Amino acid sequence: MSEPVILDASGLKCPLPVLKARKAMRDVPAGGVLRIIATDPGAPKDFEHFCETTGHQLLALREEAGTLTFDIKKAG
Repeated sequence: MSEPVILDASGLKCPLPVLKARKAMRDVPAGGVLRIIATDPGAPKDFEHFCETTGHQLLALREEAGTLTFDIKKAG
């Protein structure tokens, strides 16, 4: 598997992390992974909904010292 595409959405509040992820996902090949770094405490719920509505797969969610990291596999 290739390296994930990284999107740093640290410091952004809802809905900006998801909007930026939607745009960044255009550059990810089908089956590729987008890794999002966020600090908004509402981001987990937002990204779960994002994956449900787009068909992408949430592979991992990690939290460390207030920083959230999401790995999302692009549908297709």
